[in-house]
Amino acid sequence: MASFLPNLLLLFSCFSLLIFTSVATVKTRPQIPIKPNKLVLKVQKDGATNLHVAQIYKRNPPVQFPFVIDLNGRFLSVNCENQYLSSGYNAPVCHSTQCARANPNSQMTCRTCSSSRTRLGCHSNACGLMTTNPVTRQSAMGELAQDVLSIPSTQGSSPGPMVQVPQFLFACAPSNIMQKGLPKNVQGFAGLGHSSISLPYQLASHFGFPAKFAVCLPSAPGQNGVIFFGEGPYLMNRGIDVSRKLTYTPLTIGRQGEYYINVQSIKINNKVVPLNTSLLPYSPKRGVGGTMISTTTPYTILQTSIFRAVTQLLINQLQGVPQVKPMAPFGVCFDAKKFASNKAALTVSSIDLVLDNNRNIWRLYGHNVIVQPSPNVACLGFVDGGLRPQASIVIGALQLEDNLLQFDLTNSRLGFSSSLLSRRTSCSNFNFGKSSTGAEESTESTDEP
Repeated sequence: MASFLPNLLLLFSCFSLLIFTSVATVKTRPQIPIKPNKLVLKVQKDGATNLHVAQIYKRNPPVQFPFVIDLNGRFLSVNCENQYLSSGYNAPVCHSTQCARANPNSQMTCRTCSSSRTRLGCHSNACGLMTTNPVTRQSAMGELAQDVLSIPSTQGSSPGPMVQVPQFLFACAPSNIMQKGLPKNVQGFAGLGHSSISLPYQLASHFGFPAKFAVCLPSAPGQNGVIFFGEGPYLMNRGIDVSRKLTYTPLTIGRQGEYYINVQSIKINNKVVPLNTSLLPYSPKRGVGGTMISTTTPYTILQTSIFRAVTQLLINQLQGVPQVKPMAPFGVCFDAKKFASNKAALTVSSIDLVLDNNRNIWRLYGHNVIVQPSPNVACLGFVDGGLRPQASIVIGALQLEDNLLQFDLTNSRLGFSSSLLSRRTSCSNFNFGKSSTGAEESTESTDEP
Protein backbone atom coordinates (compact mmCIF):
# COMPACT_ATOMS: atom_id res chain seq x y z
CA MET A 1 0.00 0.00 0.00
CA ALA A 2 2.84 2.34 0.91
CA SER A 3 4.46 1.78 -2.51
CA PHE A 4 1.17 2.23 -4.36
CA LEU A 5 0.71 5.90 -3.34
CA PRO A 6 3.95 7.21 -4.95
CA ASN A 7 3.08 5.34 -8.15
CA LEU A 8 -0.38 6.88 -8.16
CA LEU A 9 1.06 10.38 -7.66
CA LEU A 10 3.56 9.80 -10.49
CA LEU A 11 0.77 8.63 -12.81
CA PHE A 12 -1.35 11.69 -11.93
CA SER A 13 1.59 14.05 -12.57
CA CYS A 14 2.23 12.54 -16.01
CA PHE A 15 -1.48 12.78 -16.90
CA SER A 16 -1.58 16.45 -15.79
CA LEU A 17 1.53 17.23 -17.81
CA LEU A 18 -0.02 15.60 -20.89
CA ILE A 19 -3.20 17.71 -20.56
CA PHE A 20 -1.20 20.92 -20.02
CA THR A 21 1.00 20.19 -23.05
CA SER A 22 -2.06 19.51 -25.24
CA VAL A 23 -3.75 22.76 -24.17
CA ALA A 24 -0.56 24.75 -24.70
CA THR A 25 -0.16 23.22 -28.14
CA VAL A 26 -3.71 24.25 -29.09
CA LYS A 27 -3.17 27.79 -27.80
CA THR A 28 0.16 28.31 -29.56
CA ARG A 29 -0.71 26.53 -32.82
CA PRO A 30 -0.26 29.04 -35.66
CA GLN A 31 -3.42 30.21 -37.40
CA ILE A 32 -4.09 28.73 -40.84
CA PRO A 33 -3.67 31.55 -43.41
CA ILE A 34 -6.93 32.52 -45.06
CA LYS A 35 -7.25 32.35 -48.84
CA PRO A 36 -9.61 35.18 -49.76
CA ASN A 37 -11.66 35.39 -52.96
CA LYS A 38 -12.12 39.17 -52.80
CA LEU A 39 -9.89 42.09 -51.79
CA VAL A 40 -10.48 45.83 -51.42
CA LEU A 41 -8.58 49.11 -51.61
CA LYS A 42 -9.77 52.43 -50.22
CA VAL A 43 -9.89 55.24 -52.81
CA GLN A 44 -10.04 59.01 -52.21
CA LYS A 45 -10.28 62.02 -54.52
CA ASP A 46 -7.65 64.73 -54.34
CA GLY A 47 -9.33 68.13 -54.58
CA ALA A 48 -6.24 69.96 -55.86
CA THR A 49 -5.55 67.68 -58.85
CA ASN A 50 -8.89 65.83 -59.29
CA LEU A 51 -6.89 62.59 -59.36
CA HIS A 52 -7.97 59.53 -57.37
CA VAL A 53 -5.62 57.97 -54.86
CA ALA A 54 -5.58 54.43 -53.41
CA GLN A 55 -4.22 53.65 -49.96
CA ILE A 56 -1.85 50.67 -50.27
CA TYR A 57 0.13 48.84 -47.58
CA LYS A 58 3.71 48.15 -48.67
CA ARG A 59 6.96 47.00 -47.06
CA ASN A 60 7.77 44.88 -44.02
CA PRO A 61 6.62 45.95 -41.49
CA PRO A 62 3.66 47.30 -43.52
CA VAL A 63 3.20 51.04 -43.94
CA GLN A 64 0.23 52.70 -45.68
CA PHE A 65 1.11 54.88 -48.67
CA PRO A 66 -1.00 56.86 -51.18
CA PHE A 67 -0.71 55.87 -54.87
CA VAL A 68 -2.41 57.53 -57.83
CA ILE A 69 -4.75 55.06 -59.54
CA ASP A 70 -3.56 54.46 -63.10
CA LEU A 71 -6.16 52.28 -64.80
CA ASN A 72 -3.90 51.67 -67.81
CA GLY A 73 -0.60 51.39 -65.92
CA ARG A 74 1.36 48.17 -66.42
CA PHE A 75 2.60 47.81 -62.84
CA LEU A 76 2.94 49.46 -59.43
CA SER A 77 5.54 52.25 -59.72
CA VAL A 78 7.20 53.34 -56.47
CA ASN A 79 9.56 56.14 -55.51
CA CYS A 80 12.26 54.03 -53.84
CA GLU A 81 14.59 56.99 -53.33
CA ASN A 82 12.46 58.48 -50.55
CA GLN A 83 13.62 56.78 -47.31
CA TYR A 84 12.52 53.31 -48.42
CA LEU A 85 12.99 50.98 -45.42
CA SER A 86 11.89 47.34 -45.53
CA SER A 87 13.24 43.95 -44.52
CA GLY A 88 11.38 42.32 -47.42
CA TYR A 89 12.98 44.26 -50.30
CA ASN A 90 14.74 42.36 -53.09
CA ALA A 91 16.00 43.42 -56.54
CA PRO A 92 15.72 40.58 -59.12
CA VAL A 93 18.60 40.49 -61.56
CA CYS A 94 18.36 40.69 -65.32
CA HIS A 95 17.41 37.42 -67.10
CA SER A 96 15.78 36.12 -63.90
CA THR A 97 12.36 34.46 -63.90
CA GLN A 98 10.87 37.61 -62.38
CA CYS A 99 12.43 39.75 -65.11
CA ALA A 100 10.97 37.48 -67.81
CA ARG A 101 7.54 37.77 -66.18
CA ALA A 102 7.78 41.57 -66.14
CA ASN A 103 8.84 41.69 -69.82
CA PRO A 104 6.88 38.87 -71.49
CA ASN A 105 6.61 40.38 -74.97
CA SER A 106 9.72 42.49 -75.24
CA GLN A 107 13.46 42.16 -74.99
CA MET A 108 14.81 42.41 -71.45
CA THR A 109 16.73 45.54 -70.56
CA CYS A 110 19.72 44.91 -68.31
CA ARG A 111 20.45 48.01 -66.31
CA THR A 112 23.53 49.00 -64.36
CA CYS A 113 23.06 52.09 -62.26
CA SER A 114 25.56 54.89 -62.86
CA SER A 115 25.78 55.71 -59.16
CA SER A 116 29.07 54.91 -57.44
CA ARG A 117 27.26 52.98 -54.70
CA THR A 118 24.44 50.46 -54.73
CA ARG A 119 21.14 51.64 -53.24
CA LEU A 120 17.44 50.86 -53.56
CA GLY A 121 16.41 51.37 -57.16
CA CYS A 122 20.04 51.44 -58.24
CA HIS A 123 21.78 48.08 -58.66
CA SER A 124 24.22 46.40 -61.02
CA ASN A 125 22.80 43.94 -63.57
CA ALA A 126 19.27 44.94 -62.59
CA CYS A 127 16.11 44.20 -64.58
CA GLY A 128 15.19 47.48 -66.24
CA LEU A 129 11.58 48.69 -66.61
CA MET A 130 10.51 51.88 -68.39
CA THR A 131 8.45 53.88 -65.88
CA THR A 132 6.09 56.71 -66.83
CA ASN A 133 4.24 59.49 -65.04
CA PRO A 134 0.86 59.25 -66.85
CA VAL A 135 -0.06 62.80 -65.85
CA THR A 136 3.02 64.61 -67.20
CA ARG A 137 3.99 61.88 -69.74
CA GLN A 138 7.57 61.92 -68.39
CA SER A 139 9.38 58.59 -68.71
CA ALA A 140 12.61 57.23 -67.25
CA MET A 141 14.27 53.87 -66.82
CA GLY A 142 13.61 52.22 -63.46
CA GLU A 143 14.25 48.72 -62.17
CA LEU A 144 12.24 45.70 -61.09
CA ALA A 145 11.90 45.07 -57.36
CA GLN A 146 10.09 42.75 -54.92
CA ASP A 147 8.62 43.41 -51.50
CA VAL A 148 5.67 42.57 -49.28
CA LEU A 149 2.26 43.96 -50.23
CA SER A 150 -0.57 43.78 -47.67
CA ILE A 151 -4.23 44.28 -48.58
CA PRO A 152 -7.59 43.91 -46.79
CA SER A 153 -9.86 41.02 -47.73
CA THR A 154 -13.66 41.32 -47.63
CA GLN A 155 -16.74 39.13 -47.57
CA GLY A 156 -19.33 41.86 -47.08
CA SER A 157 -19.67 45.64 -47.06
CA SER A 158 -16.58 46.29 -44.91
CA PRO A 159 -12.92 45.20 -44.87
CA GLY A 160 -11.91 41.88 -43.32
CA PRO A 161 -8.52 40.44 -42.28
CA MET A 162 -5.36 41.68 -43.96
CA VAL A 163 -3.58 39.25 -46.28
CA GLN A 164 -0.11 39.44 -47.83
CA VAL A 165 1.71 38.86 -51.09
CA PRO A 166 5.27 38.27 -49.81
CA GLN A 167 7.09 38.79 -53.12
CA PHE A 168 4.99 41.37 -54.96
CA LEU A 169 6.70 42.68 -58.10
CA PHE A 170 6.85 46.42 -58.77
CA ALA A 171 9.07 49.06 -60.37
CA CYS A 172 11.38 51.40 -58.53
CA ALA A 173 10.95 54.65 -60.46
CA PRO A 174 13.30 57.66 -60.41
CA SER A 175 12.03 60.36 -58.09
CA ASN A 176 12.36 63.09 -60.74
CA ILE A 177 9.30 61.80 -62.64
CA MET A 178 7.22 61.56 -59.45
CA GLN A 179 7.23 65.21 -58.47
CA LYS A 180 4.96 67.07 -60.94
CA GLY A 181 1.19 67.15 -61.30
CA LEU A 182 0.55 64.75 -58.41
CA PRO A 183 -1.25 64.96 -55.06
CA LYS A 184 0.81 65.66 -51.96
CA ASN A 185 2.76 62.74 -50.44
CA VAL A 186 1.95 60.35 -53.29
CA GLN A 187 4.57 57.59 -53.55
CA GLY A 188 3.83 56.36 -57.06
CA PHE A 189 1.19 54.88 -59.36
CA ALA A 190 -1.03 51.85 -58.86
CA GLY A 191 -1.12 50.23 -62.30
CA LEU A 192 -4.32 48.30 -63.07
CA GLY A 193 -3.63 47.67 -66.75
CA HIS A 194 -3.50 44.49 -68.81
CA SER A 195 -0.05 43.30 -67.75
CA SER A 196 1.34 40.20 -66.05
CA ILE A 197 2.64 42.24 -63.09
CA SER A 198 -0.20 44.77 -62.69
CA LEU A 199 -2.12 44.72 -59.42
CA PRO A 200 -5.13 42.74 -60.73
CA TYR A 201 -3.06 40.00 -62.34
CA GLN A 202 -0.61 39.52 -59.47
CA LEU A 203 -3.39 39.41 -56.87
CA ALA A 204 -5.48 36.97 -58.95
CA SER A 205 -2.45 34.75 -59.57
CA HIS A 206 -1.34 34.70 -55.93
CA PHE A 207 -4.75 34.05 -54.34
CA GLY A 208 -6.25 31.96 -57.15
CA PHE A 209 -9.39 33.97 -57.92
CA PRO A 210 -10.56 35.15 -61.37
CA ALA A 211 -8.74 38.06 -63.02
CA LYS A 212 -11.51 40.56 -62.37
CA PHE A 213 -11.56 43.92 -60.64
CA ALA A 214 -14.09 46.70 -60.20
CA VAL A 215 -13.47 50.43 -59.82
CA CYS A 216 -15.90 52.72 -57.98
CA LEU A 217 -14.53 56.27 -57.74
CA PRO A 218 -15.85 58.81 -55.20
CA SER A 219 -17.19 62.10 -56.56
CA ALA A 220 -15.90 64.47 -53.87
CA PRO A 221 -12.81 64.93 -51.66
CA GLY A 222 -13.32 63.55 -48.17
CA GLN A 223 -15.35 60.60 -49.41
CA ASN A 224 -14.08 57.03 -49.73
CA GLY A 225 -14.49 55.05 -52.93
CA VAL A 226 -13.42 51.45 -53.42
CA ILE A 227 -11.61 49.06 -55.76
CA PHE A 228 -12.63 45.40 -55.56
CA PHE A 229 -10.36 42.58 -56.74
CA GLY A 230 -12.02 39.24 -57.45
CA GLU A 231 -15.53 38.05 -58.18
CA GLY A 232 -18.72 39.79 -57.01
CA PRO A 233 -21.02 40.39 -55.27
CA TYR A 234 -19.72 43.86 -54.43
CA LEU A 235 -21.68 44.96 -51.40
CA MET A 236 -22.27 48.47 -50.11
CA ASN A 237 -24.05 49.54 -46.92
CA ARG A 238 -27.51 48.05 -46.35
CA GLY A 239 -26.37 45.00 -48.34
CA ILE A 240 -26.83 46.65 -51.75
CA ASP A 241 -25.04 44.59 -54.40
CA VAL A 242 -23.81 47.15 -56.92
CA SER A 243 -22.59 44.38 -59.25
CA ARG A 244 -26.17 43.36 -60.02
CA LYS A 245 -27.77 44.57 -63.25
CA LEU A 246 -24.50 45.49 -64.92
CA THR A 247 -24.51 46.06 -68.67
CA TYR A 248 -21.66 44.29 -70.46
CA THR A 249 -19.71 45.34 -73.53
CA PRO A 250 -16.58 43.84 -75.16
CA LEU A 251 -13.26 45.08 -73.80
CA THR A 252 -10.40 45.66 -76.23
CA ILE A 253 -6.80 45.76 -75.04
CA GLY A 254 -4.47 48.41 -76.48
CA ARG A 255 -0.83 47.87 -77.42
CA GLN A 256 0.37 49.13 -74.01
CA GLY A 257 -2.28 47.31 -71.97
CA GLU A 258 -4.87 50.13 -72.14
CA TYR A 259 -8.60 49.43 -71.94
CA TYR A 260 -10.82 50.37 -74.91
CA ILE A 261 -14.55 50.01 -75.61
CA ASN A 262 -16.39 50.35 -78.91
CA VAL A 263 -18.48 53.55 -78.82
CA GLN A 264 -20.37 53.69 -82.12
CA SER A 265 -22.33 56.91 -81.69
CA ILE A 266 -23.25 59.59 -79.16
CA LYS A 267 -26.74 60.89 -78.37
CA ILE A 268 -27.88 63.99 -76.49
CA ASN A 269 -31.52 64.07 -75.47
CA ASN A 270 -32.09 61.14 -77.86
CA LYS A 271 -30.65 63.10 -80.79
CA VAL A 272 -27.70 61.56 -82.60
CA VAL A 273 -24.58 63.74 -82.66
CA PRO A 274 -23.30 64.06 -86.26
CA LEU A 275 -19.78 62.58 -86.11
CA ASN A 276 -17.02 61.43 -88.41
CA THR A 277 -17.60 57.76 -87.58
CA SER A 278 -14.25 56.71 -89.05
CA LEU A 279 -12.67 58.11 -85.86
CA LEU A 280 -14.61 55.79 -83.55
CA PRO A 281 -13.11 52.29 -84.18
CA TYR A 282 -9.82 51.42 -82.50
CA SER A 283 -7.00 50.42 -84.87
CA PRO A 284 -4.80 47.77 -83.16
CA LYS A 285 -2.10 48.01 -85.83
CA ARG A 286 -1.71 51.77 -85.55
CA GLY A 287 -2.72 52.05 -81.88
CA VAL A 288 -4.98 55.03 -82.60
CA GLY A 289 -8.67 55.90 -82.60
CA GLY A 290 -11.34 54.29 -80.46
CA THR A 291 -12.56 55.04 -76.95
CA MET A 292 -10.14 54.55 -74.08
CA ILE A 293 -11.02 54.64 -70.37
CA SER A 294 -8.61 56.51 -68.06
CA THR A 295 -8.42 57.42 -64.38
CA THR A 296 -5.43 59.76 -64.80
CA THR A 297 -7.40 62.03 -67.16
CA PRO A 298 -9.65 64.16 -64.91
CA TYR A 299 -12.20 64.96 -67.66
CA THR A 300 -13.24 63.24 -70.87
CA ILE A 301 -11.12 64.28 -73.85
CA LEU A 302 -12.67 64.41 -77.33
CA GLN A 303 -10.93 64.73 -80.69
CA THR A 304 -11.57 68.26 -81.99
CA SER A 305 -14.28 67.45 -84.54
CA ILE A 306 -16.11 65.23 -82.01
CA PHE A 307 -15.81 67.94 -79.35
CA ARG A 308 -17.26 70.58 -81.67
CA ALA A 309 -20.15 68.35 -82.74
CA VAL A 310 -21.07 67.41 -79.17
CA THR A 311 -20.84 70.93 -77.78
CA GLN A 312 -22.69 72.50 -80.74
CA LEU A 313 -25.65 70.16 -80.39
CA LEU A 314 -25.74 70.85 -76.67
CA ILE A 315 -25.61 74.62 -77.22
CA ASN A 316 -28.42 74.40 -79.78
CA GLN A 317 -30.64 72.68 -77.24
CA LEU A 318 -29.80 75.20 -74.52
CA GLN A 319 -30.97 78.34 -76.31
CA GLY A 320 -32.47 79.73 -73.10
CA VAL A 321 -29.30 79.34 -71.03
CA PRO A 322 -26.70 82.10 -71.59
CA GLN A 323 -23.11 81.09 -72.20
CA VAL A 324 -20.29 82.68 -70.24
CA LYS A 325 -16.56 82.89 -70.85
CA PRO A 326 -15.10 79.36 -70.59
CA MET A 327 -12.85 78.50 -67.68
CA ALA A 328 -9.82 76.33 -68.50
CA PRO A 329 -9.59 73.52 -69.36
CA PHE A 330 -13.23 73.57 -70.50
CA GLY A 331 -14.43 74.91 -73.83
CA VAL A 332 -18.14 75.51 -73.16
CA CYS A 333 -19.57 77.07 -69.99
CA PHE A 334 -22.95 78.49 -68.93
CA ASP A 335 -24.43 80.78 -66.32
CA ALA A 336 -24.75 78.36 -63.39
CA LYS A 337 -27.80 80.05 -61.86
CA LYS A 338 -29.76 80.00 -65.12
CA PHE A 339 -28.61 76.46 -65.86
CA ALA A 340 -29.80 75.07 -62.51
CA SER A 341 -33.24 76.67 -62.89
CA ASN A 342 -33.77 75.49 -66.48
CA LYS A 343 -35.56 72.13 -66.65
CA ALA A 344 -34.65 71.68 -70.31
CA ALA A 345 -30.98 72.12 -69.42
CA LEU A 346 -31.14 69.33 -66.88
CA THR A 347 -32.71 67.05 -69.51
CA VAL A 348 -30.30 67.63 -72.39
CA SER A 349 -27.25 67.40 -70.13
CA SER A 350 -27.82 63.64 -70.33
CA ILE A 351 -25.33 62.10 -72.79
CA ASP A 352 -25.59 58.54 -74.10
CA LEU A 353 -22.60 56.56 -75.34
CA VAL A 354 -24.11 54.02 -77.75
CA LEU A 355 -22.37 50.63 -77.84
CA ASP A 356 -22.64 47.27 -79.60
CA ASN A 357 -24.79 48.16 -82.63
CA ASN A 358 -27.27 50.18 -80.55
CA ARG A 359 -27.90 47.30 -78.14
CA ASN A 360 -26.37 48.98 -75.07
CA ILE A 361 -26.18 52.53 -73.73
CA TRP A 362 -23.86 53.99 -71.10
CA ARG A 363 -25.75 57.04 -69.85
CA LEU A 364 -23.90 60.00 -68.35
CA TYR A 365 -25.83 62.74 -66.58
CA GLY A 366 -25.80 65.15 -63.66
CA HIS A 367 -22.38 65.59 -62.06
CA ASN A 368 -20.86 63.15 -64.60
CA VAL A 369 -21.53 65.73 -67.34
CA ILE A 370 -21.63 69.19 -65.75
CA VAL A 371 -18.88 70.55 -63.53
CA GLN A 372 -18.88 73.83 -61.59
CA PRO A 373 -15.37 75.32 -61.48
CA SER A 374 -16.82 78.37 -59.68
CA PRO A 375 -20.17 79.14 -57.99
CA ASN A 376 -21.49 81.13 -60.99
CA VAL A 377 -20.15 78.97 -63.82
CA ALA A 378 -21.33 75.51 -65.00
CA CYS A 379 -19.21 73.84 -67.70
CA LEU A 380 -19.55 70.81 -69.88
CA GLY A 381 -17.03 68.36 -68.38
CA PHE A 382 -15.42 67.55 -71.72
CA VAL A 383 -12.13 68.87 -73.12
CA ASP A 384 -10.90 69.47 -76.69
CA GLY A 385 -8.11 66.96 -77.31
CA GLY A 386 -6.83 68.34 -80.60
CA LEU A 387 -6.92 67.01 -84.16
CA ARG A 388 -4.73 63.92 -83.77
CA PRO A 389 -4.91 62.43 -80.27
CA GLN A 390 -3.95 58.81 -79.65
CA ALA A 391 -7.56 57.90 -78.78
CA SER A 392 -10.47 59.76 -80.36
CA ILE A 393 -12.33 59.63 -77.04
CA VAL A 394 -10.78 59.25 -73.59
CA ILE A 395 -13.44 58.74 -70.92
CA GLY A 396 -12.05 60.60 -67.92
CA ALA A 397 -12.43 60.27 -64.16
CA LEU A 398 -15.33 62.76 -63.82
CA GLN A 399 -17.46 60.56 -66.04
CA LEU A 400 -16.50 57.44 -64.02
CA GLU A 401 -17.37 58.79 -60.58
CA ASP A 402 -20.22 57.02 -58.76
CA ASN A 403 -20.31 54.44 -61.58
CA LEU A 404 -19.22 50.86 -60.95
CA LEU A 405 -16.97 49.49 -63.70
CA GLN A 406 -16.06 45.80 -63.59
CA PHE A 407 -13.08 44.80 -65.74
CA ASP A 408 -13.52 41.10 -66.46
CA LEU A 409 -10.11 40.29 -67.89
CA THR A 410 -10.85 36.57 -68.11
CA ASN A 411 -13.77 37.11 -70.49
CA SER A 412 -12.53 40.37 -72.09
CA ARG A 413 -15.59 42.39 -71.19
CA LEU A 414 -16.49 45.54 -69.25
CA GLY A 415 -19.51 45.66 -66.96
CA PHE A 416 -20.86 49.13 -66.18
CA SER A 417 -23.71 50.34 -63.98
CA SER A 418 -24.26 53.94 -65.13
CA SER A 419 -24.76 56.26 -62.14
CA LEU A 420 -25.31 54.46 -58.83
CA LEU A 421 -27.18 57.51 -57.56
CA SER A 422 -30.24 56.26 -59.44
CA ARG A 423 -30.11 53.18 -57.20
CA ARG A 424 -29.94 55.31 -54.04
CA THR A 425 -26.35 54.44 -53.32
CA SER A 426 -22.91 55.68 -54.36
CA CYS A 427 -19.27 54.64 -54.45
CA SER A 428 -18.85 56.15 -50.97
CA ASN A 429 -21.12 53.60 -49.30
CA PHE A 430 -18.56 50.87 -48.70
CA ASN A 431 -17.93 50.88 -44.95
CA PHE A 432 -14.20 51.28 -44.42
CA GLY A 433 -14.70 52.64 -40.88
CA LYS A 434 -11.57 53.08 -38.80
CA SER A 435 -8.44 51.17 -39.72
CA SER A 436 -7.72 48.19 -37.48
CA THR A 437 -4.82 46.76 -39.44
CA GLY A 438 -2.09 47.75 -37.02
CA ALA A 439 -0.01 49.03 -39.92
CA GLU A 440 1.65 52.39 -39.82
CA GLU A 441 0.44 55.31 -41.92
CA SER A 442 3.10 57.07 -43.90
CA THR A 443 3.85 60.70 -43.15
CA GLU A 444 6.68 60.90 -45.65
CA SER A 445 7.03 63.75 -48.10
CA THR A 446 7.57 63.25 -51.82
CA ASP A 447 10.65 65.48 -51.59
CA GLU A 448 13.97 63.73 -51.67
CA PRO A 449 15.77 63.46 -48.32
